[in-house]
This record gives sequence, structure tokens and C-alpha cells, in this order.
Amino acid sequence: MRRRVVVTGLGAVTPAGNDVPTLWENLLAGRSGIGPITQFDPSDLEVRIAAEVKGFDPVALFGRKEARRNDRFTLFAMEATRQAVEDANLSFGNGEFREDVGVLIGTGIGGAHTFLHNYDILKERGPRRVSPMMIPMMMPNAASAAVAMQYGLRGPNVCLASACATGAHAIGEAAKIIQRGDAEVMICGGSEAVVHPIAIAAFKNMGALSTRNDEPERACRPFDAERDGFVLGEGAGIVILESLEHALARGARIYCELIGYGASADAFHITAPEESGEGAALAMRRALADAGLPPEAVDYINAHGTSTPLNDRIETHAIRTVFGDHADRLAVSSTKSMVGHLMGAAGAVEAIACVKSLETGWVHPTINYENPDPECDLDYVPNEPRRLEPRVALSNSFGFGGHNGCLIFQRWEEAT
Repeated sequence: MRRRVVVTGLGAVTPAGNDVPTLWENLLAGRSGIGPITQFDPSDLEVRIAAEVKGFDPVALFGRKEARRNDRFTLFAMEATRQAVEDANLSFGNGEFREDVGVLIGTGIGGAHTFLHNYDILKERGPRRVSPMMIPMMMPNAASAAVAMQYGLRGPNVCLASACATGAHAIGEAAKIIQRGDAEVMICGGSEAVVHPIAIAAFKNMGALSTRNDEPERACRPFDAERDGFVLGEGAGIVILESLEHALARGARIYCELIGYGASADAFHITAPEESGEGAALAMRRALADAGLPPEAVDYINAHGTSTPLNDRIETHAIRTVFGDHADRLAVSSTKSMVGHLMGAAGAVEAIACVKSLETGWVHPTINYENPDPECDLDYVPNEPRRLEPRVALSNSFGFGGHNGCLIFQRWEEAT
């Protein structure tokens, strides 16, 4: 029998709140975290909106030295980890190392701000002024490394990058590490900070971004017939996973159980989802098989739901392919409608939304759903939260490159 894995801690830094209670309150209220870009002057850009993290002061949180020695994506991860460790009532540090605690924090891009800032320095001031800290700050694995050093954790320490599926893959792979006995506790999730002119320009030129500059809060509208692209966001989501035995032995509060994880590839196109949705469907089927559940057991799906014309239509088709007639009884909602697309952090923050739904019995809405699309014909929990009391929740994450990751969580019931 494989070891059971449970969720005992949550932490988040997002455009809709810099901690989980605030995030969840805003999600249930349908409050958007999307607005005009404030980190730089976007007037030369065709897209001038984003889902920015607000009121985040790394100097106040970590001190001036740490704030200067870490990229924004690492600082997001460090703060979300601090919250999750505290939420789980875990005690690390004190000069002792823990070999049974690992870290798996992914990112889609890594330290983009550090890289681009130092490139500007190179061009303007010459090579001798480039920071010697540039490489360790921009490395995708910087967040995993920083967390391990902060808490003295010598368990498995890994970073993965699978674009928009990163957060889900990080949580799923961390669960597998626990199941095979290589760790008792895993700190896992994703972090991203790429709200920068070059990223906005690139995504816009790709045709991926919404251009609703005059209506930022209404710009991200997953599954709506007038959707025109996603809104770039930033932030971090961190989940504490534990073996059930470890959690029970220390008397931990258990949110829910992670019972299924499935991954697949479209093997089709570097940015576009495969038209039939078979890659996404395969990941969902694999998650169900891993959980040992029939499709009818799922009550709620937190969709990838990007608000792009292709993704939302193909994800809807994939859900119908997997769930058949049961698809009409599913509640489906998109967290991105309020927080934008957090790229490598998206799957982790959306997993947190699933966990909170199982804990509270509420499902957050998909906001800005006003004009039904005949090709997107599921119950997207439009505009208002719903009391659902779900027992099983599925979280979908699909990334550029055709990477697919699905997680299944089940409401916690103490083992008899």
C-alpha cells in the first residue's frame, strides 16, 4: 500500500491578496486583482494592464540585505513559504537540519527581473558593473534553494519548469517523493514574477493577451464568448504536504488529502493546445486512475480557464470527453478570472483554491461570465459563489509546450 499524502499548510502571495485568508475572501467575493500596470510606465505598450501583487515590501519582510540578494520571484516564494510553514505549525531551523523535509518549488521563467536589469547594466555601464549575484538570483532553482537554506532542510530539493503547468507538477511530483518514502514533508508549489515590458510585448505579439486596457477588472473572462486573451499576473502559491503518518504523529491540522496526480503531453505545438484536447483528457484520466476514482466521484473542477479562445474551448471539450454525462453535473470555475495568469505559480494557487473549497464547502465564481459561448457549455459558476460541499475536487493546469498536470484532492476524513 502506498503512503497517503495530506495537505497541512497553505501560503500565497497573489494579486488578490498577500495571504490565503485575504485571497480566499476576495475570490468568494468575486473581486478582481487586475488593474493598470504600476511597476513601470506602460504607455508605449499595446497592453497596459496586468495582475500585479500589491503592497509587497520585501525589505520589511526580510531586511534590506535579503531583499537585494533575491529576485522578486524568490521573495514571493519565501514569503508564501513562511506563511505555509506557520499555518502548518511546523518548527524548522534552530540550528538543526532536517533530512526528512524537502522542497520542490517550480517556476515557468525564473529570475527575469534580475536578468533583464543586469542586461541593461551591461549595455549602459559595461561588463564590470554586472552583479556577481546575477546568476544565483536568476536561476530557476533559486527559490527552492533559498527556502532550504532558510530552514535548514536537507531532504530532496528540486526545481521544475513546465510553463503554466509548473505549479501542479510541483505539487504532484512532491507527493510522489513522499509516497516513495524519500521525505516525510514537502514544501512545494510555484512562483513567478514576469510583469515586465518585454514579457508584455512578447505575449501581446503572440496574440495571447487581452487588450481591454479600459476595463482591466473585466478583461479576464474565461469561457465567455467575448474573451480575447489572458492577463499576465505574478505571485506564488506554496502547499505543505506530509505523509499521513507524520501528520497524525505530530497532531497536525489536516486540510484534505491529495489522492490523485496525472501528467501528460500534447506532443503537438509549442503554444497552441491540441485541437481534440486528448492530451488534457489523458492527464485527467491518469489523475482519476491514480486516485482510484470513477469520473462520477468528482464534484468540482478548478479549470485552467485562461480566457483565451482556444484554451477554454478545448478544455471544455476535454472535460466532456473524460466525464461524459457527468460533465453537466460538475461545477467548474476559473481562478484566473480574478488573479490573472500567474504562469508557473498558477497551478499552485489554483490548488489552494481547491483545498479551500473542500475545507469551507464553498466554490468561488468565474467572474465576467456574461455572454455564453455555445462551444463552452459547462456550469462555470458564473459571477456568484456557490455553496456546494464538494467531496472531491480536480485542478487542471495546462502549459505552453503541451505540458499537462492534474491534481485531485479529497475532503479529509480521519482514518478509522
